[in-house]
Amino acid sequence: MNRTKKITQKFMSKTRKANAKLSGRKKPTYIAKADRVATEGGTDKVSADIDESLT
Repeated sequence: MNRTKKITQKFMSKTRKANAKLSGRKKPTYIAKADRVATEGGTDKVSADIDESLT
């Protein structure tokens, strides 16, 4: 590799890393299946209890 290509590669790798940090995350964080079931089941149960208390 010649000198300019090495310098360019180092510069580009630094800029890619900096841009990746600034861009933020595109994928949502993973929530385990057990946690999803617990949160969904918990909200349904709470809403059912509120409906019963109102009637």
